[in-house]
Amino acid sequence: MLPALIGGLAAAGIATAAGYQSMAPTGQWYGRTFTGLPRGTKKIALTYDDGPNDPHTLKLLDVLAKHNVKATFFMIGRFVRERPDIACAVAEAGHVIGNHTFTHPLLIFHSAAQTHSELEECRAALTDAVGEHSNFFRPPFGGRRPATLRIARNLGLQTIMWNVTGYDWNAPPAAEIEKKVSRQIRGGDVVLLHDGSHREMGADRSQTVLATDNLIQRYKNQGIEFVPVTEMLKSPQLSGFR
Repeated sequence: MLPALIGGLAAAGIATAAGYQSMAPTGQWYGRTFTGLPRGTKKIALTYDDGPNDPHTLKLLDVLAKHNVKATFFMIGRFVRERPDIACAVAEAGHVIGNHTFTHPLLIFHSAAQTHSELEECRAALTDAVGEHSNFFRPPFGGRRPATLRIARNLGLQTIMWNVTGYDWNAPPAAEIEKKVSRQIRGGDVVLLHDGSHREMGADRSQTVLATDNLIQRYKNQGIEFVPVTEMLKSPQLSGFR
């Protein structure tokens, strides 16, 4: 009886850990993903999910231009189809654009064929809107399993996660976003923020725009350089993913 109980508890523990790894942004059980440079590196990558979004993606571009900072935008294909002009504005400003699927599903519940279609449709939408773009992919909600990452690799995509988040998807005040980001930053970080919402076009991201302005000023004053993920991957300090 006791061995069976112990075995059951062990199996439950493994299942719990496996579930955690499928959603944890820094988890590596299911395949290597990029989550940042070694801690203490004087670089930070700002990344924005769920755009393009009218009008806040454009307002965010103004803030980034003011500080001469380049960021990385993971775009939803259906919104790119709806507003290719905003996607073009992001590209023309020199920012990096990556694949965030076509409809933003939780891919751990999707078949291989559905996952493949989501990535290909988003890539086609981005190509039609902006032409050449990065080979970066970020799974919606961070959800992935081995098949998800395998399909991405087969399509020539690099999976980019994060190790710092502003928890801004429900539009908290800018001061709260800044506080949550600042508590996590140690240098070498990939920061997750949102310029849109997967639910609809027109989501209010004014507080994220304001928080971005304040965070850039704060960390630039501390000698931090803000770079797109492409620059992080070129760093000689990179000790993991290429």
